[in-house]
Amino acid sequence: MSIIIDEMKKEDFKELTRIYEEGIKTKISTFQNKAVSYDEWNKGHIKECRLVARSEDKILGWAALSKIFSRQVYDGFLEISIYIDGASRGKGIGKALLNSLINESEKQGIWSLQSLIIRENIASIQLHKNCGFREVGYWKKPGSMLDDGTWHDVVIMEKRSEVVGVK
Repeated sequence: MSIIIDEMKKEDFKELTRIYEEGIKTKISTFQNKAVSYDEWNKGHIKECRLVARSEDKILGWAALSKIFSRQVYDGFLEISIYIDGASRGKGIGKALLNSLINESEKQGIWSLQSLIIRENIASIQLHKNCGFREVGYWKKPGSMLDDGTWHDVVIMEKRSEVVGVK
């Protein structure tokens, strides 16, 4: 099976939603309990660095970036969203996608990537470590699951560019 990391297209959104909804069901990938519309998703993610992992006509995963702060000084300090199809996890797709996102983000002048991961999501924490992220702290139970009220700690992970903003 050959995997291609490619730019996300609007037509891919149905598959992105399917994969995101799988993540919701795990109860450790997001605090959200439902996917949003394309328009809402589009407003929440920057236009650059929207990637998908494709195998033939199937999308196996996706990654995108969101602004954390509205102040211009933080334009290169962004949060990652990355989700992998359930049947495709553990096959190196997440690593390929995340490394591609890191490379693409540096081409766009982004100097710091942040990932906020529910502490119980050990696979995601390990993926980020394998791609050069470091744990910079955690938030003690900042939110609860919208459907059942379960509270979780969130691990804050960061990847600082070695290319952008190094002077």
